[in-house]
Amino acid sequence: MDFKVIIPVRYASPGLPGKYLMDIAGKPMLQHVHELALASGAENVTIATDHEEIAKVAKGFGADVCMTSIEHQSGTERVAEATVALGYEDDDIIVTLQGDEPLAPPELIHQVAANLLKYDGAKVATLCEPITNAEDLFNPHVIKIVTNRRGYALCFSRAPITWEHHNPHFSKMDVAKCVLKGDHYRHIRLYAYRAGFLQEYVQWEPCTIEQMECLEQLRILWNCSRIHVGISKKSMPMGVDTQEDLEAMRKIFAQKK
Repeated sequence: MDFKVIIPVRYASPGLPGKYLMDIAGKPMLQHVHELALASGAENVTIATDHEEIAKVAKGFGADVCMTSIEHQSGTERVAEATVALGYEDDDIIVTLQGDEPLAPPELIHQVAANLLKYDGAKVATLCEPITNAEDLFNPHVIKIVTNRRGYALCFSRAPITWEHHNPHFSKMDVAKCVLKGDHYRHIRLYAYRAGFLQEYVQWEPCTIEQMECLEQLRILWNCSRIHVGISKKSMPMGVDTQEDLEAMRKIFAQKK
């Protein structure tokens, strides 16, 4: 199976600007992510960025780089521009890997690409895993997902969905007493697209629910396209959104030595 990986990176990341260049165990975070993408079996791995310093560092550790507009509002828009610049065919499978996931299992990158190939009725493939603690369920930074019986996405939200209407601990937001039964899932930020679909996506205007939740994948559902959601074969470790996350990640890498 042939697939490509594009890692969209912007310097002015909210919460921790320049985080992709910050050191973890002697390497910039972005280099760790790039190495994981290479280990996935991808045919090509490209870093798509809007910043010359990121491009310089990426080229320094041997990465292919595609410069993109500073005007993009999402990683998907950046990847869409890169697929055109790189000359990819409409049927090419493109996996988008976030540049702040230095522990992403390469197996999951391969899995999401394989799922798109298998479920050809889907425009997009992504992954999820069970939520095992109530803290994550009620955390707005953990994206929740609900699917139908065939594994296609019904909804993504920062809210604790599915809501257990008859559970009194839900109505009271009593996190300490909420016992989960394995019926809630968190979204893993890996996507596989056909290159041609990305050009369709960027023609759509942002929709209201996307803007309210600040979740770009809702634009796909709003426009009546299908997203297949596979259960991940491995757990997806934490990413890096804040300085606290960065320090925690450095500790994890230090323990691996």
